[in-house]
Parts: sequence; structure tokens; C-alpha cells
Amino acid sequence: MMRDGLWVATWVFILVVLVAPPAMVLSEALKDGLGAALATLSDPDGQSAIWLTLRVTVVSVAVNTVFGVLAAWLLACFRFRGRQALLVLIELPLSISPVVSGLVWLLLFGAQGWFGPQLERWNIHIAFAVPGIILATLFVTLPYVVRTLLPVMELQGRDAEEAAVLAGANFWQVLWHVTLPGVRGALLSGVLLTTARSLGEFGAVSVVSGHIPGETETMPLHIENLYNGYQSVAAFTMAALLGVMAMGAVLLRSAPEWIARLREKKA
Repeated sequence: MMRDGLWVATWVFILVVLVAPPAMVLSEALKDGLGAALATLSDPDGQSAIWLTLRVTVVSVAVNTVFGVLAAWLLACFRFRGRQALLVLIELPLSISPVVSGLVWLLLFGAQGWFGPQLERWNIHIAFAVPGIILATLFVTLPYVVRTLLPVMELQGRDAEEAAVLAGANFWQVLWHVTLPGVRGALLSGVLLTTARSLGEFGAVSVVSGHIPGETETMPLHIENLYNGYQSVAAFTMAALLGVMAMGAVLLRSAPEWIARLREKKA
């Protein structure tokens, strides 16, 4: 009886909190028909927001994947002074508001910031430009690859790596041929979580971007701009597209498990 009650309560909670909001977004996007919804995506500012979001996501995922793999390997394989402090710093973006990180980038690179005036003299623009958006997104997405890889690498141990080193393999050969094949599921999960988070980041990017339509507006910022301008169909259509992109990345995390189950059934 208790199990059935928990089952019902769980599904009710999921339907209300997780399923209803995206369903309502999709409903609002399509209230004037599919053609009207798709037509809103032809707006130049909307297309610019989509492409900027994809560019920022690709750069952020690439950088944080490389950093995440190397940092996780370092933390898993070695015990050193300052290791715990490094872990705390890596997890810092999970514990503070993204708006705070955006303000920090403005403090560093804004026109009145520590390095802003010097950068202006060199004609280098970070705040209110694409580099600032990338930095803000890098910060908020930094922990995901590290935290998904670290426990798996610790569980995997170092025996195979040490054997490869004794056989004459260098660092990169060990990493590519020994370490990564054993953690590829966790790596894929971390990469996809980073992708989903990059696509939807709003707070830090909102502070550091300057909200310049067609130049520094990502999809979340463009959605806010459309909604504040009473263009509800366009706003919800862009929101639906962003939701599909992010949910697609998250759903891909389950792909290895689905493939494994299919292979088991065939076997």
C-alpha cells in the first residue's frame, strides 16, 4: 500500500513539476499554428541568437571537456597538498549564483574594471562581447565533466595505467588508450550535461553580455527580450526550440544504457 502511494505521489510530482511546464510552453508556441511558430524563427535577431548559442556551447563544451578529463585524472590518481581546496574551487559554480560570476567578469573586464581600460586601449573587447559570454558559460559549466568522471576514475584504479607505463606508453597514449575507454560512459554523461547547461545559461550571460540584439543575445536572452516585447508566440517558440535542444542532450545520456539493453535482448 505504501509503495503504491509513493508511486502515485512520485508520478504526480513529476507531471506537475517536470512535464506540465514544457507542455505549456509548446502549447503557447503552437496556439496560432505550426506555420506561425516556425515563421518567428526566420527573424534575423532570432537566428543570430541561435547561432551564437551554438557557438558558445561548442567552445564551452570543448574547453571544459579537455579541462575536466585532465583535472579528474589528476584528482583521481594523486593525493597532494591542496587537493581538497581544488575540489572545492571546481564545485564553486554549483554553489554560487551565476549572476555573481557575471558581475565578477564585469569587475575584471568591464570598462571600469581592473583590466578593462587597458584592454580598450588594445581594442580588445571581453565584457559586452562574445568572449565575455564564453567566459561566463565556461565558469558555470566547469564542474560537470570533472564531477561525473572523478568517481568512475577512482573506482577504475591505476593498475592498467601503471602496466601501460611499464610497457613504454607515454602519458597521452595511456590517457587515450587505457583511461578514457574505461570511463567513456561517464565522459559522455558529463559532456551532455555541460551541453545542456551551456544552452540554457541565463544569469551570468545576462550580466556580461549587454543584451545587444543580433550581437550578444543568446537564445535565453532573446526569449526574455521577445516576452518583454509582448511577442509571446515568438518567445514560446524560441523557448520550445531551446527546450528540445537541451532535453535532447540530456536524453542522449541514456543512449548507452538503451543500446546495452537491446544487445542483451538480442543475445
